[in-house]
Amino acid sequence: MSMTYLIDASIFIFRAWFSVPDSMTCPKDHPVNAVFGYARFLSDFLESVQPDSVAAAFDESLSSSFRSEIYPPYKANRDPAPAELKRQFAQCRAVTRLLGVRECSNRRFEADDLIGTLAHRGREAGHCITILSRDKDLLQVLQVGDVMWDFAGDKRIGHDDVPDVFGVRADQMVDFLALAGDSVDNIPGVPGVGAKTAGALLRHFDTLDELYLNLGSVANVNVRGASTLGAKLEAHREQAHLCRELTRIRCDVPMPDADQAPVRQEPDLDGLNALYDAAGFGTGLRRQAQRIAEAY
Repeated sequence: MSMTYLIDASIFIFRAWFSVPDSMTCPKDHPVNAVFGYARFLSDFLESVQPDSVAAAFDESLSSSFRSEIYPPYKANRDPAPAELKRQFAQCRAVTRLLGVRECSNRRFEADDLIGTLAHRGREAGHCITILSRDKDLLQVLQVGDVMWDFAGDKRIGHDDVPDVFGVRADQMVDFLALAGDSVDNIPGVPGVGAKTAGALLRHFDTLDELYLNLGSVANVNVRGASTLGAKLEAHREQAHLCRELTRIRCDVPMPDADQAPVRQEPDLDGLNALYDAAGFGTGLRRQAQRIAEAY
């Protein structure tokens, strides 16, 4: 079966931003560390895997996400990206296009939603999905045959591996995060319900909806504080369902050409060389781009 690779670009840009020294600057003295690290990651991936179908999803603005509209504190705990990093994000998007990879973004929907939508469309075309990320939110997108791959760390979690890692199935991750919350995204979850309790509840009731239809049976679940847990869940019923709207990845984002497989294109070597000239990069990435083009 064919494979479509979907890249959660921000993960790899931020990793480069923090791991490559910001003393790496262009001739105009702007940092280019994130661009260099991201370009190296993407080039390594393309050279080693040579995918036929691949796309990279970028976040445009967290404050304009539909999630921020329904819950203003969503991701409000994060500091705004520095101006130098924003500039490098734009350069990373250009690198993506010039290396022949479809890049996509949307002001109202996040990269996760774009990945979810492209995964859904890819499966309709008969493809399995590999998501290049390490974000546990995206595990809910996985179906049988799919994989999440942290390329930089060379760690893979297949659809069937999720229960061993998180104690719940991939399709239960949206309800798991709704109950336990996610401090990274400033999603509160249900107070008093941590990961261990959320997993036990979902193993017993299967879904958030079934849990709330059977609150009277929560006392029978083998977790600490089970006798008072039902009352806590009832008191935060509305919040739990709101959190599920925040944690659920959309798979129906209106996207140009979403119904077409993201076929990899031939790298634009002239464009890449011009970008690398402006960034002050040496010969390594250029030679790698040449090899990618020759193997295309």
